[in-house]
Amino acid sequence: MAVDGPLLGLDRWARRSVGELRQGLSSPLLDHFGAALSDLGGSVPAVSVLLGGGALAAWRARRAGAGRWWLPLPVAGLTAGAIPLLVVPAKASFARPGPLGLPLTPEQWGWYPSGHTATASIAYGAAALLLGRTVGGRHRRRLYAGAGLLSAGVGAGLVWSDYHWLLDVVASWCLAGLLLPLVALLSTRPRRTGRDGAGPSGPPAPAPGAPEPPRAGP
Repeated sequence: MAVDGPLLGLDRWARRSVGELRQGLSSPLLDHFGAALSDLGGSVPAVSVLLGGGALAAWRARRAGAGRWWLPLPVAGLTAGAIPLLVVPAKASFARPGPLGLPLTPEQWGWYPSGHTATASIAYGAAALLLGRTVGGRHRRRLYAGAGLLSAGVGAGLVWSDYHWLLDVVASWCLAGLLLPLVALLSTRPRRTGRDGAGPSGPPAPAPGAPEPPRAGP
């Protein structure tokens, strides 16, 4: 359906509408901005943010005395490795040509789904989830909003620059929507542990005026 089906008409309509808008505005600044947003979906910036976010989340959790403080590190690494494992087989399976209509060369996998959009959505989203476990509610919401804006910006930049069909981008957003809940499940909120390991801050103190619990024998 994505290669040659009814949904192709939606892609063509979106490409034509964006092209007319781009020609009408004729703004080199917008064109450069769209290309810059597209570049944020590259593996170098996005995966670097993911791995750095995992390391920072682990460091913050360790400073807070959390149990399993190291968990964000393997989660970030596994997420980074999962991106090409999900995207490349899908690209090779669909083998969809790009918006310019040029046939695929032997070294090309295809355009569907968008690798840049998937990398940005998964990497920035996972980094926000990992760091969000170590900060307060307001900062957590800002992290999630920032990751969402980056993901939307990369997709918009790719369509604006005529690098990808619209459905290439939408498919990658859906792919991220399937993987990120798993990242959230794996990166459970760290809990503080006392020195004796009994709960977040040790055993609860008795209420004022309450009798002391019986002591064990000598």
